[in-house]
Amino acid sequence: MTDLTAAMGIASPSIYACFGSKEQLFRAAVELYDSIVGNPARLALDHAPVAREAVHELLSASADFFADPATPPGCMVTLAARTAIDQDAQAFLADHRRGMQAAIAARLRRAVDEGDLPVEATVDTMAAFYTTVHQGMSIQARDGATRADLEAIVTAAMSAWEPLAGLH
Repeated sequence: MTDLTAAMGIASPSIYACFGSKEQLFRAAVELYDSIVGNPARLALDHAPVAREAVHELLSASADFFADPATPPGCMVTLAARTAIDQDAQAFLADHRRGMQAAIAARLRRAVDEGDLPVEATVDTMAAFYTTVHQGMSIQARDGATRADLEAIVTAAMSAWEPLAGLH
């Protein structure tokens, strides 16, 4: 709070008057961050014509952001899981992380409905797998992975597509 109030040039009571508490400020910051940072990935899911391209573009857009030298490496929503914050904040962040998995699963179900994926596709497993790759890329970036390193991970992850999708 001290760093934040100093950077903003305001006193703590002003922040509390606006947000109510540190926890509410944290939640507002995460919501804003997710609406900005998560937007390219969600747009890729929504707008790519086929599911494989949608997942590939989601991972590639995330790799671009995670490795962008103009921002801290990785994803705040994923990386905050590694910090010692209270259980309510952990649950709030877990809901956000589950939201990405739900978005991937919804896109894959749409692909099944559209005939892009076979009905036997393991949609929930696929969504869990690509969410795990997504979150892992964030951690890799935090630990120093370059954009090229992350793209190699994307390529490897996409090579798992056919067996997971039930395509042979």
